[in-house]
Amino acid sequence: MEFAFTDEQKMIQDTAESFLAEVSTSEAIRKAMASEEGYDTELWQTVCTDLYWQAIHIPEQYGGMGLGYVELVAMLEQMGRFLFCSPFYSTVCLATNALLVAGTDEQKEKYLPRICEGMTATLAFTGEQAGKRGGDWSADSVQATVAKDGDSFVLNGTLRYVPDGLTSDLLIIAARTEGSIGKDGISLFTVPADHTGITRNLLPTMDQTRKQGEVILENVTLPSAALMGEEGKGWKPLAKVIDLATIALAAEQMGGAQQIMDITVEYTKERVQFNRTIASFQSIKHKAADMMTRVEVARSAVYYAACVAQEALAAELGVDSDNGFSTELSEAASVAKSYCSDTYFANAGDGLQMHGGVGFTWEYDVHLYFKRAKASEHFLGNGAYHRERIAQIILD
Repeated sequence: MEFAFTDEQKMIQDTAESFLAEVSTSEAIRKAMASEEGYDTELWQTVCTDLYWQAIHIPEQYGGMGLGYVELVAMLEQMGRFLFCSPFYSTVCLATNALLVAGTDEQKEKYLPRICEGMTATLAFTGEQAGKRGGDWSADSVQATVAKDGDSFVLNGTLRYVPDGLTSDLLIIAARTEGSIGKDGISLFTVPADHTGITRNLLPTMDQTRKQGEVILENVTLPSAALMGEEGKGWKPLAKVIDLATIALAAEQMGGAQQIMDITVEYTKERVQFNRTIASFQSIKHKAADMMTRVEVARSAVYYAACVAQEALAAELGVDSDNGFSTELSEAASVAKSYCSDTYFANAGDGLQMHGGVGFTWEYDVHLYFKRAKASEHFLGNGAYHRERIAQIILD
């Protein structure tokens, strides 16, 4: 596949880069980290009203810009580079994708225009075992339960590791019929975050630049209009949403890996040992070359996956006749995530070592990228999880 940005895509990338370089500074990131929301609410409104980024791939009929997944990924790469603290990933890459893939026409008409206006949202689908060593982000991770009560649905359970789970206005929740296992019996629901019976707590996390929450459901009663798609058949669309979100996360990882390399190379040009900059040492050059090679391979994987996602999402929205979302999407998502997870953490580790003792200190930003690298490695599955998934796809 031959890939090159169009002039419009290049403009989007350049605009995102220049804006984020100005507003997502080290000082701004640390201020956002210290807040309960995890981001600057005024800055988020500026992004929504002036730049309209949250509407980038929402179809025009719902008030969006109607662009594709490649444009979205180009923007996410820059957000990963500058560790932009915002509810963008949860709102756009999780909740919006869930509405586009699984939402009814009524739900799309109700919620997508509100997201274009700045409403925040997120997806909650995992129980506690998703956070165990190695992680489980398959259908088995859905543990919240749903029971039918006449024309209503009653949800119970605890959902964890929910990005921006404490602050989002809208929750897309996955729950399974009691007694069901695996891919069977899973349903998706749209739930206002202030609905009766919902308790939300902030989870302590390694990566303070992206807040995660816990959502507790106690007899949450929902009308039939809250059901997304068919009852008990929600895993297939949910799996598609997870694949799309995985590609988006890989884009952020690739951008972060690029930035930690750039920061480290600049530092080695300034640090002097034995009357010469350490950038002139052959061992440092070798490490820097390895970092660059990893990033370039990761970039190829991410943008290939973005092209696959763009075609698949277009098919889902009825732009062409192909039904899309074949195993190619799952495979591309796992290839990108497995490589980008390993790349980001390897570059962050090398960058920390090349900074020497100061790399461990609070004053330098290296530790922020190191923590984001480790946290994002495990979210939605680490490299080992996705390599095993690729093997299973090939065998099937």
